[in-house]
Amino acid sequence: MLTLAAALLPFAVAAAFTPGPNNLMLAASGANFGVRRSVPHILGIVTGFPLLLLVIGLGLGALFEQYPAAHAVLKLAGATFLALMAWRIATARPDGRVGTPSAGRPLTALEALLFQWINPKAWIFAIGAIATYTTVGGSRSRELGVILAVCLLVTVGSTVTWTLFGAGLNRWLLASPRALRVFNVSMALLLVLSIVLVMQ
Repeated sequence: MLTLAAALLPFAVAAAFTPGPNNLMLAASGANFGVRRSVPHILGIVTGFPLLLLVIGLGLGALFEQYPAAHAVLKLAGATFLALMAWRIATARPDGRVGTPSAGRPLTALEALLFQWINPKAWIFAIGAIATYTTVGGSRSRELGVILAVCLLVTVGSTVTWTLFGAGLNRWLLASPRALRVFNVSMALLLVLSIVLVMQ
């Protein structure tokens, strides 16, 4: 099982730390609301993604192979949600004070958890991990346990890192409402780009 963990780790790190919907929204949340108010968002991802991974590992991924239309509906729902989040981030009203009510509110733990079920990158990552790192005739439960443990560890690392990255910009953004506006619009545009890339 250590061999499996060592093989999976580079894949998990690359998938979890690269820009994607979760990471971009966390960076925006950290910048606008700070780390403390973004903790529920982090917890939602840290619980929601492993739960998604577990359910796919137990066979849900095969359902989408049989019913491609269901996968298309999921991708459309995810793209719609991401477009709404991009709009919400881009139109936040910076007033020079990061984390004020005028900038909206961060995602709740439940919203972030539920988002994992329509997050295209999360599905691609989860299906890729299960398909690549489990073996036919192997100990499915043990392999799935290792995959869950590695992915949970990496997910905690990536969510905290991206939130701290956003929060680290607080001082610079705090000094300039225009800088916060540019940051928010940039994060929104990157979210839209992630939609375009996933929908192709």
